[in-house]
Amino acid sequence: MILNVSGRTDIVAFYTKWFINRLNSGYFDVRNPIYPKNVSRIYVSDIDLILFCTKNPIPILPYLDKIDKPIVFHITLTPYKKDIEPNVLPKGKIIEAIKQLSKIIGKENVYVRYDPIFLSDKYNINYHIKAFDNMCSLLNGYVNHIIVSFIDDYKNVRKNKKIFNFKEFNENDYELIGKKFSESARKNKMYVQTCCEENNLIKYGFIKRDCIGIDLAFKKTGKYFKKWNARGKECKCVEMVDIGVYNSCSHFCKYCYANFDEEKVFENKFNHDPNSSLLIGKINDDDIIKIRK
Repeated sequence: MILNVSGRTDIVAFYTKWFINRLNSGYFDVRNPIYPKNVSRIYVSDIDLILFCTKNPIPILPYLDKIDKPIVFHITLTPYKKDIEPNVLPKGKIIEAIKQLSKIIGKENVYVRYDPIFLSDKYNINYHIKAFDNMCSLLNGYVNHIIVSFIDDYKNVRKNKKIFNFKEFNENDYELIGKKFSESARKNKMYVQTCCEENNLIKYGFIKRDCIGIDLAFKKTGKYFKKWNARGKECKCVEMVDIGVYNSCSHFCKYCYANFDEEKVFENKFNHDPNSSLLIGKINDDDIIKIRK
């Protein structure tokens, strides 16, 4: 089993204490987001690989030597200001944390996600080209691989449309991003790819690879995992089990697909107990618990 920590919230940034407590306890409980009375119990002994997805790896750095599973980090690092990412740490701190992380677990296990890209008068093509080049330069020697994607039409994006004031991409935009990003990556001994995009920019120098594909999963675990059919048709990643909860991330990024009700975020944070088996709330007497294999 591959554990996704997490696509639904930033567990590393806000709930590391809970995660470490659950590792030590030997199991995680996860509510089904559609049928909340159904709870999956995941035993640590069944976990083959952990994928950490975060905007802030700092809280978990002191605990990495206590995790006896193969781990891979996807760290989202974008050039946006407080208007788009209100509670994300200053990017310089995140870059220093990525360097530290790379020294601990090896740069082959650290992926940076420049994700998502959108265009506006403020965040135009030249802004992104300069920001991406600067990021690559600062992370030269600490990261091999960068993953790029473009903004999607999520509920939260539509709600914040006036804040974004974004412009539609045209082929010239894609070409500039493809060629300039490829150039910056090569210059700094890195690979760059898209994530789940029809326009994968291969013709402009990007590589074609999955974020967590069959080959990478086998390399890390010695096991073959099936394709993650729950994702879109463009996604070829292997199946993972997410232990997060929607509407529980305090970064409040305006483009986030996992946060779409800010009042619910505050409610969920209030109901978080680092000693509970669930990330949010506790097990009820009428919950149906099934072991997830």
